[in-house]
Amino acid sequence: MNRRDVESGRHGPPASPEVETIERTRSQVDRLCWTGILLGLAFTMTNVQSFAAAGAAVWSLPWWAAWLLDPMVSLVLLAVLRAEQVTARYGIRTGGWVRGAKWFTLAATYVMNTWQAFADSSAALVVLHSVPPLVVFVAAEAVTDLRDKLGEAARGMAVNVNERPAPVVDEDPVPKRRVSFDEYLERARSAWTPGTAVTPAWVREVAGCSRGLSSRLAATLAEEVRE
Repeated sequence: MNRRDVESGRHGPPASPEVETIERTRSQVDRLCWTGILLGLAFTMTNVQSFAAAGAAVWSLPWWAAWLLDPMVSLVLLAVLRAEQVTARYGIRTGGWVRGAKWFTLAATYVMNTWQAFADSSAALVVLHSVPPLVVFVAAEAVTDLRDKLGEAARGMAVNVNERPAPVVDEDPVPKRRVSFDEYLERARSAWTPGTAVTPAWVREVAGCSRGLSSRLAATLAEEVRE
């Protein structure tokens, strides 16, 4: 039972070990991807600040204001990613504005982070400052898809476990009680009507006895009828 079930008061059946393993893996993948995204955005912060400051004196007002640019873009990006992750969990597709906001913030982060490297024509700096924004971009696209696929795996495993047939337990058959001669005779006696020919075949039909016993029953009942 997970925390959500406890808080809502629901008491469902316990999850199978396979489902619990998938859920733990999904949580770990989610945390690792978000950690990588946050570290990548933190790495780009100083480069974006240098781009925005544009040579302003250290500790000056423009220098301090330049520190606000990267968090502004990063917070919008994180908000969009988080909302997209939650909506995807319930199968709700977001509109074009959401996708546009995500791509625009990612592109803006990349351009501001690599502008000086391209201006200096330094291939090493271009590669260095391109890796963090691209990692953020790839992780942003992958984190939602990975979470959805792992969720589908957990749901599929839960369905398979629930549909798994219960083990068949061999039960000892209840021994049938043996019908006595008198009980067979009483059945035949109850079924007889005046004019009915008492034969072994007729006794077997109405009493359900064996062929060997039907002759004795027919003889006994015929004698009673004659009397």
